[in-house]
Amino acid sequence: MATRAGLGYVSPPRTIDHTTCILNNADTGTPETHRYYLARRTVLEMLKDRGCEVDESQLTRSVTEFREVVGDVAEGGVGIGIDKLRVCVPLVSNPWKKIVVVFAGPEEVNKAKATHILMSILNKDSLHRIIVIMEGKMNHYARKEFDSCAVKVETFPITELFVNITKHVTMPKHETLTAQEKEQLLVKFKIDENQIPHMLESDAIARYYGLEKKQVVKISYNSKMTGSFVTYRCVR
Repeated sequence: MATRAGLGYVSPPRTIDHTTCILNNADTGTPETHRYYLARRTVLEMLKDRGCEVDESQLTRSVTEFREVVGDVAEGGVGIGIDKLRVCVPLVSNPWKKIVVVFAGPEEVNKAKATHILMSILNKDSLHRIIVIMEGKMNHYARKEFDSCAVKVETFPITELFVNITKHVTMPKHETLTAQEKEQLLVKFKIDENQIPHMLESDAIARYYGLEKKQVVKISYNSKMTGSFVTYRCVR
């Protein structure tokens, strides 16, 4: 026990409440399951930012609750029902149109795998987009199979989804303009779209929001480093 010299103070004995120890609340599951948890959470946030109707309970689900739903996964993808990771949500602006997200699993995505993924998705007429999350590589024949689909197919390596890039402290706010808002912008500044600074369709932000060529995004900066200002980018 410590004393304070000259004051005659004796500190009380320190007790540890093991029921609230942080180690007791630590996640003890496999790292592979945690990877799926992080990727799926970012997918749900991305869908919400694209204007989809996403259940708030899905966004706030803990890794422990996630594991209770989908199970645990060992190295190599063994032990988890990959279909339980699938997401299908409607657009807020048009509930008849939906976006489907499919996790492809750890194996390489070849033509046979791509065909299987597309055939497993029913009612394609009601779909706005299909998003495929890949852990392995995708070959040229699989890419051609996805490109031939009547519904646009986007692909993301799972490693790109462990962190939501839009939540970084230095990331400005991005807003996609409607066709009408784009036209109003061109009239206001008396320019055509070719005079707007461009953003590549392959840009990480463009991919996150699912932007297509000729769409315009409004970018709002507001920080001590950059100050407050607005700029625009046209996807090329």
